[in-house]
Amino acid sequence: MALDLDIGFDTRAGRKPVNEDFAAALLPGAGDAALGAIAAIADGVSAGGHGREAAQTTVTSVVRDYQATPQSWDTTVALDRVIGAQNQWLAGINRRRAPHSGQTTLTVLVLRGHTWSLAHVGDTRAYLLRAGELTRLTQDHVASHLDLRHMLTRAIGNDERVAVDYLQGDLLVGDVFLLLSDGVHGVLSDRRLIGIAAEALAQGPGSAQALGGRLTSAALQRGSADNVTALVVRVRGLQDATLDDTGRRLNALPVSPRLKAGDVLDGLQVEQEVADNGVNLVYRMRHAPSGRRYALKTLALGRAHDAEERAMLAHEAWLARRLVTTPAGPHLVALHPQPPGGAAASASYLLYDWHDGDTLDQLLARGHDFALAQVLQLTTQAARALSGLHRQGVVHRDVKPANLHQGADGVLRLLDLGVALSGRESTATRHLHAGTPSYINPEQWGFRLHAAGVDAHAEPEQPDAQSDLFALGVTLYQLLTGGRLPYGEVLPYQAGRYWRDPVAPSRHNPLVPIWLDHVALKAVARDKRQRFETAEELLLALERGASRPLQPPAASPLIQRDPTVGWKLLLGVSVLLNLLLGYWVGFLPR
Repeated sequence: MALDLDIGFDTRAGRKPVNEDFAAALLPGAGDAALGAIAAIADGVSAGGHGREAAQTTVTSVVRDYQATPQSWDTTVALDRVIGAQNQWLAGINRRRAPHSGQTTLTVLVLRGHTWSLAHVGDTRAYLLRAGELTRLTQDHVASHLDLRHMLTRAIGNDERVAVDYLQGDLLVGDVFLLLSDGVHGVLSDRRLIGIAAEALAQGPGSAQALGGRLTSAALQRGSADNVTALVVRVRGLQDATLDDTGRRLNALPVSPRLKAGDVLDGLQVEQEVADNGVNLVYRMRHAPSGRRYALKTLALGRAHDAEERAMLAHEAWLARRLVTTPAGPHLVALHPQPPGGAAASASYLLYDWHDGDTLDQLLARGHDFALAQVLQLTTQAARALSGLHRQGVVHRDVKPANLHQGADGVLRLLDLGVALSGRESTATRHLHAGTPSYINPEQWGFRLHAAGVDAHAEPEQPDAQSDLFALGVTLYQLLTGGRLPYGEVLPYQAGRYWRDPVAPSRHNPLVPIWLDHVALKAVARDKRQRFETAEELLLALERGASRPLQPPAASPLIQRDPTVGWKLLLGVSVLLNLLLGYWVGFLPR
């Protein structure tokens, strides 16, 4: 959902011949929605003669440069970089043309996700008007003596380094931010600001512009002798929560105690504990008024204070919300931002839809006989889900039968985004060797094939889209063979499992057609270069089937299947020569 703002501003020279105030606002472009909207106001210092230039260049540079920062940066980090760069540039200019310098105040507001962030230097001010209450968000950087209140203690361009005040808070629909120069806030009291705002905002659409004009007019009527500028930002709608928003919300809540059947949490009654892996707990919950069921996921009490585990839970929540509108959405489980009824959550947890059905792991454990048509349908749905994830730059990292759920509605859903990679996860999560060993591609263990043979001690590779496809290939192999693994049960760092090529599924199940043999063997080939590169390539192979079968992967040379074969041959020749020599010495006439 896009950020919906009503922005207006008014600036006038007032009784001064030159207007040295400057203000600007910029909404995000089509590809920069994650950066949010930015607004800034500056009041140039008259003493050096270049105050107007300093205010205009500072606001323009900061507003534009912020939109060019990486989306992965925290808002305050991005603002600190661009404000620091502008300050250094302006200070350098001032050194070369002293005493004819240009300095300015600066107040910057960024609205991003469900959070507002403020950066401030000087005596321009920012106010927040919420539910009829006015809160001043900035402190003036001026001399403390009453007669010297016009003298700034901090300004952009005064020195090569500037100390910037930062402040952040939660953003709500209906919030109104007022960014004012001292020509306005110096003559209008808080009560007068509230009164003017109430009258202007009652006009409805376009009221932000009306409010800006009324504030400057009122300041001039009250005798302001300075330039007057008012920038008004009214919040009418919020964009989707960012990862930082989600993390703050979950971290602010306590982890719920361990629940048992019959317990009630936020209007939801526990029906059953579904899973406990030592890190997370999953419960099946029921909302009595509607009869609807949910899956509640939370941290185990022993991990409640683990910052990395909390960060992973927040990343999972953010990712699930982000992916719901993508092509992968139909094959994922929907996440609810709050409990049913609209009440706020009282504990840190994720609330998903509950779907009746079974995971493929449960079906395999019960000895379910998968017909070929069902195997193809399940694999095709899983490949489509991975295609949707990969197009969003997301790697699941834990594809396996236990995380593939066949719903009673016939839809295959991919479960558990807890260890997924999106580019926004924490460093610890990125370097975590996640996943189930038997489904992890050999390269992650440092096992790599090349023309000269095998390198079992190479630098382990980071997981990527092909890692998910390898895991799906292992799953396909299991469905075709009644649960057998192509390389057997792999233990962590047990690279020895990959010294041989897997046996064709048809050797275990004669009903498997040759073309499907080739698809399965290509998906789990030991050599990464022989595998499917994209989910779309795998989908195409499944859809074409026997009409355009794949070529079987080339069998690995003996030197790759057994790197010690040369030594074994040498040993064999040596033994044979010794036997011949012994025979010659013992039995042949001299």
